[in-house]
Amino acid sequence: MKIYMNSVVKGAYLCALGLLCALCVVSCDALDEAPDNRTEIDNPDKVGKLLTSAYPLSTPAVVCELSGDNFLDDNVVVPSTHNSAYAKFHEEAYYWKDIVDYSVNEDDTPYQVWEAYYSGISVCNHAIEAMKSLSSDPAHDSKLSHSWGEAHVLRAYLHFVLVNVFAEAYKDETRSAADKGIPYVTSPETNVHVDYGTSNYLHDVKTTYDLIEKDILEGIDLIDDSKYKVPSYHMNKNAANALAARFYLYKRDYKNCLKYANAALGQTPQLRNWSAINKNTLVAKVNDYNDEKLTCNFLIQSTYSYHWRMLVASARFAINEGTSFKDNDGKIWHIPSTLDVTVWGPGPNWSGTLPAFSGMVYINGAGQQYGAWLFSLYEYFEYTDKIAGIGYVHQLYHPFTAEETLLCRAEAKLYLGDQAGAIQDLDMWTSSHLVTNPLTIDRIRTRYSRTKINNDYVSDLHPAEMGFEKVLTGDDLSVLDCILHLRRIETIHEGTRWFDIKRYGITVYHHYRSANEDDIHTDSLTWDDTRRVLQVPNNIIESGYPKNRDTGFSGGAGGSGYIVSSRITPREELYQDKN
Repeated sequence: MKIYMNSVVKGAYLCALGLLCALCVVSCDALDEAPDNRTEIDNPDKVGKLLTSAYPLSTPAVVCELSGDNFLDDNVVVPSTHNSAYAKFHEEAYYWKDIVDYSVNEDDTPYQVWEAYYSGISVCNHAIEAMKSLSSDPAHDSKLSHSWGEAHVLRAYLHFVLVNVFAEAYKDETRSAADKGIPYVTSPETNVHVDYGTSNYLHDVKTTYDLIEKDILEGIDLIDDSKYKVPSYHMNKNAANALAARFYLYKRDYKNCLKYANAALGQTPQLRNWSAINKNTLVAKVNDYNDEKLTCNFLIQSTYSYHWRMLVASARFAINEGTSFKDNDGKIWHIPSTLDVTVWGPGPNWSGTLPAFSGMVYINGAGQQYGAWLFSLYEYFEYTDKIAGIGYVHQLYHPFTAEETLLCRAEAKLYLGDQAGAIQDLDMWTSSHLVTNPLTIDRIRTRYSRTKINNDYVSDLHPAEMGFEKVLTGDDLSVLDCILHLRRIETIHEGTRWFDIKRYGITVYHHYRSANEDDIHTDSLTWDDTRRVLQVPNNIIESGYPKNRDTGFSGGAGGSGYIVSSRITPREELYQDKN
């Protein structure tokens, strides 16, 4: 069978529009002859180029941040305001409702994530199928082995993101075998309609994790960075090892987490040099931070996203100062400052702003009372028509970095009984962020004391309920609190905090007031709340796919196909330095 795909245009800002998502209602038959605008994938070079289009141009960061505990509702923090959300579905996400109020060409939606990631999986599957037609043993073919490795590890990563967004967190083999997973797609579509709701595709969480692990192990040793012109935009060796480390951390296989984290970090971890960042302008800072040559940037992902505009130009959901208020029943609620626990507050061995973030935090254009953001969240604008002033908004994310992998290693060490080793890694992280005070167990114990009332630096954890065999107590628990805090800082704007919330069963409170009302509503998300699972996009449900959570609302926009982004105009810079 010949396999044909659209010609691949190299670069992080374009995608293969001719590819349909693996879960679309209608899919393409294999073609007998290549149309004029198609390229036959008939040699190793074309396979490698094809895989460049498998990296998704969408991100779950926005819906994950809205679902988690980093964002506050400014209508509550600033009582005089009655602001609407930047996009209608933002409100649904913050209220933990099923997200249905969106259009199919709207960025940052669950629909875009589902479509983009399964589209990438489809590309991987076509590449794997092409390699099978070129060699009887692609994994041991010197011209194909690298692409074989990249395709399998990337397929594992894409499914890993999807299962953590659209399914329960991994618990243990017994409980995860009872939780709905996601379709794990390992072959190209050859039929007009495929029922992905059958047992052949829709697996439980345990089986999904087993298949992810199988793909990681199939490909990780085959990746060859010398085959990439710009490794950080591909699933390179360090990124693959970082993926394996995070995967095994989530699965609680701490020995393998340690093994792959060590492989990614090397003998002397090369962390970000914050002193070297050019602070002359915001653009200079961002360019230095996103430098693809930096060894700490294991993987850089380009997306279409309104994330920056949401925090800079909108004044509804934001990283903001906390407040207290009295509800209708007379209960006084304490809302922690998410600024203090992320980009603007003290830590176990520093006071005030984290030294690395000095001069790096910017406030909302409407004023400081509406929140702030770290400079690393900044959009790049790609003009499609400079005269008309329209084009596409791009946001760069960092799915894997040396710093986050270091924190994975620290957590693994802690559970393996090496508290001193964990603290050593945490001290390495704080030192790299220009903190001069050494990190000690005494300092950790003081900052993360659970005897204080309203200690905003510790979270309400439920590890036993989430299937953890080992539940930490005493100083070990304080060190865990420190790890979770530093990871919350490290992954700000990336959406990764949501995965920690899910796997540790962290209780989250959301207080909100819509633009058209005066009463404040309070809701909580406990460890066993099914709303921790993001509902599958409504158009997928309407096509016959089963719902993946039992609560919420139904209905919505409908539609199918892989839509990338609506064209918009650039915005002026509505911010100012907070420091």
